[in-house]
Amino acid sequence: MHKPYNFVDWFRKSAPYIHAHRNRTFVIYFGGEAVADDVSSLIHDVALLRSLGVRLVLVHGIRPQIDLRLNQQAILPKFNNSLRITDKECLQCVKEAAGTVRIEIEALLSMGLPNSPMAGAKIKVASGNFIVAKPLGIIDGIDYCYTGVIRRIDHAAIHQQLDQDNVVLISPVGYSPSGEVFNLVAEQVATEIACAISAEKLILLTEFDCKSPKTKKMIQQMTTIEAENFLKQYVNIKVDIARIINAAIQSCKQGVNRVHLINRQREGALLLELFTRDGIGTLISSDIFESLRDANLNDIGGILELISPLEKQGKLVKRSREKLEMEINDYSVIERDGLIIACTAFHLLEKTEMAIISCLAVHTDYQHQSRGKSLFNYLINKAKQQHLKKLFVLSTQTTHWFLERGFHISDKQSLPLSLKNYYNSDRNSNVLYKDI
Repeated sequence: MHKPYNFVDWFRKSAPYIHAHRNRTFVIYFGGEAVADDVSSLIHDVALLRSLGVRLVLVHGIRPQIDLRLNQQAILPKFNNSLRITDKECLQCVKEAAGTVRIEIEALLSMGLPNSPMAGAKIKVASGNFIVAKPLGIIDGIDYCYTGVIRRIDHAAIHQQLDQDNVVLISPVGYSPSGEVFNLVAEQVATEIACAISAEKLILLTEFDCKSPKTKKMIQQMTTIEAENFLKQYVNIKVDIARIINAAIQSCKQGVNRVHLINRQREGALLLELFTRDGIGTLISSDIFESLRDANLNDIGGILELISPLEKQGKLVKRSREKLEMEINDYSVIERDGLIIACTAFHLLEKTEMAIISCLAVHTDYQHQSRGKSLFNYLINKAKQQHLKKLFVLSTQTTHWFLERGFHISDKQSLPLSLKNYYNSDRNSNVLYKDI
């Protein structure tokens, strides 16, 4: 019985993300390495996204497929500054690789076998000449031949296909008005398409985790400024990692809301990133992913959902929606990707230089990570800014937490009159104070 209940709990928790992603446009990039291994699991997850109403543009890479064909013909690959030099012989391999990989992916997206993840999917796939390109040219005396750069994306044509419920599949090749074919950098194709069609998300499936070279720990999120500083600090980072992070920075600066860097080698990585609260990859965005701020009326639903379990456990006094609406200006929250994960209130006591802290709550998934401490420090700074002399708190089960932060237990009989209005004798709470 244990596993079904876990599934039901996960499914319920994924509902906000299902609603949030429906009818949104995602651009998903995956390298030729994924195709060379076995891309079927990824395609199954892509099909699931499509069935949930996500509008999808897929951009695939072909580097290993090109190298394989060059090797079979005993042609040595040519690179300069990690960029392929595409001469005529290499261009033929590019065409063959792009065509073969595209057909393989289309075949997988067309599957509909019973008892398989693709059963009943009925996915329509559209490919085409959406990219107008030009030659990169000669740089520092090096002629890159048929290696190209993007001149223009036919975003209207892509939107037309998406509006017809098609999955758009794009290879890293572009075409010139004179009919020439150019080899393009796949990550750059995904980036420029995401910007051109104003995608809500760009998802870059990588061959690695984005970890701090210093701590070796996974980086969960960065703003574009933090990502730029990361690249400046670690100038010797691997070229592949730098290229992916630069693609993410460029996308965010040109209007893509969120860029996700996900190690595609983890089973179900795409679904875990998109339908769980913390994901498993690295999120890069222009805005801060998690913020501590003053609450507003739009936060009431999230606050009620957060504090309801604690009210049932007797840790917090029960508050009605009406009371929250009246006192919302006293509340502060920590918001994480649109969800309220912590809150507290700071009520001024009339005609005094004192205030009472109440309703300090942190979601169970985010406890023991210093968020309660962050909220507490936020209120201490607010008290100092308002030149208050003393803070009070009423507690039944968290007394020691406040004692550890400089509070002292007070005599209940000597409480200020304005504080007695907050005291519920049935709860028999400890009264603590702290001089500011």
